[in-house]
Amino acid sequence: MWGDAWRGRSYDLGKMTLKELAVAYWTYPAIQVYSALAVVSGVLAVVWAESWLAPLAAVAVAALLYPLAWYCIHRWILHGRWLYKMPWTASLWKRIHFDHHQDPHKLDVLFGSLANTLPTIAAVTVPVGWLIGGPAGSAAALSSGLVCTCVYEFFHCIQHLNYKPRWAWVARIKQLHLQHHFHNEDGNYGIVSYLPDMVFGTYYNSAKERPRSPHVFNLGYDVKEAERYPWVMKLTGSPPRDRPPRATERRPADKDQPEMKAAS
Repeated sequence: MWGDAWRGRSYDLGKMTLKELAVAYWTYPAIQVYSALAVVSGVLAVVWAESWLAPLAAVAVAALLYPLAWYCIHRWILHGRWLYKMPWTASLWKRIHFDHHQDPHKLDVLFGSLANTLPTIAAVTVPVGWLIGGPAGSAAALSSGLVCTCVYEFFHCIQHLNYKPRWAWVARIKQLHLQHHFHNEDGNYGIVSYLPDMVFGTYYNSAKERPRSPHVFNLGYDVKEAERYPWVMKLTGSPPRDRPPRATERRPADKDQPEMKAAS
């Protein structure tokens, strides 16, 4: 059955090879859905288009807007402290980001839930595409957003994988993202593009530029906050961590990456 490769599985990126990641990535249901919908919306854009200009412009604009949209969502929603303070949104915040920071190498919480990601992707891309080229433009923009999501998700996996990239650019974005996870979470919100971080003043080039945050693993939801707003802790079944799990400490992703210092 569809999704059986992931049924009951929990993958640890700290123990996987690149080949194993590729298999896990392409068999993950959400990635398959993104890919299928990208093809369908791309075909619809071609069918509905009166010319190539508007759909191509919609694709380009959606791809350019994607890093900014990701930055805003990541900084002000995923890292916001308001979702865990309400019982009806606590489980959402736990699933979409808290669990990922508590255990950054756990692959099954790295991917977003389709119920949350698909409406968000559509809300960001479809209106822009419609303004540019009507139905064909909206379909093209949606396809572009879905492809960008697949690309972002793959590089996000690479950034937590027990693997040192040979391509300097990939190694660099991995270092920046790991600083976000293991040094100071209030910066380097990007995944593939860090231009919005530079524009909004949240970019930092190295760990030396900022003090290490005491909330880098719990996003501010520490034991004291959990006592005031207990809903996430009740769902987790244990107090929030202020350091990575021991399995991650024993096997950091790269020996020259920030988590080595954070775990020491």
